[in-house]
Amino acid sequence: MPELPEVEALVQDLRGRLVGRAISRVDLAAFSALKTFDPPLSALHGTLVDDVTRWGKFLDIDASGVHLVIHLARAGWIRWRDEVPATPARPNSKNPLAARVVIDDPDLDAQPGLDITEAGTRKGLAIYVVRDPQEVEGIARLGPDPLDESFTRDVLADILQAEGRKQIKGVLRMQSIVAGIGNAYSDEILHAARMSPFKPANSLDEDDLQTLYVAIRSTLGDAVRRSSGLAASELKGEKKSNLAVHGRTGQACPVCGDVVREVSFADSSLQYCPTCQTGGKPLADRRLSKLLK
Repeated sequence: MPELPEVEALVQDLRGRLVGRAISRVDLAAFSALKTFDPPLSALHGTLVDDVTRWGKFLDIDASGVHLVIHLARAGWIRWRDEVPATPARPNSKNPLAARVVIDDPDLDAQPGLDITEAGTRKGLAIYVVRDPQEVEGIARLGPDPLDESFTRDVLADILQAEGRKQIKGVLRMQSIVAGIGNAYSDEILHAARMSPFKPANSLDEDDLQTLYVAIRSTLGDAVRRSSGLAASELKGEKKSNLAVHGRTGQACPVCGDVVREVSFADSSLQYCPTCQTGGKPLADRRLSKLLK
């Protein structure tokens, strides 16, 4: 799933490609992906791209005051094409294409564009056309951005106290609490902080709080810096190659050499290092424990 660093890198890449260029048309290939109807998709036709920004994990293309907002969900992605087909994209259940943004550039012989795609059968990609990004419910309820200057250690302390005994893993990845962190980077942050994912949010002492705050800022900041300047086609590989524990079940922890473990968590799974994070003790897989009773 694309998270804050990947979406930020996409924003930087697309800003350089799109700002100052006109949108010729937007073809919708997956009708279920479009979540709004007013203004219509055609309101983007003939507009000029003014900026590309990010709201948490939402990507926002501002075109003459009309916003094309995209949430890539679990398996969505954006691919730049130097030349798109002349015929409009058509619905096709076997094709991962959800929508195509066609760019009008009179200086080019070919017509470039963006393909918004989603792999797999579990569809969650969402496209919104709005006059104000705050009209998108997911954006309106976002928590603070962890890389914003306003996200201070005190802000984090207040968040953790407000969430009480909730497990810190779930708190970090809840978008209405902290924007942009998902399953992968919450694993990476907690590994960097040497903290159990099941630790209660309000149980951190002052040293723990400082360690977690630094881990959040450095883990996300380093990922953004590594991704900066990369084309969209390179971002997935860059992310995977730099993860310490997430998606590395059974492999050696790059810090201590212990075996990375996995447990079920909410609607997914988490990975962690017992030596680095839980005093050497494996965490119980609570979902499995329920099945065995």
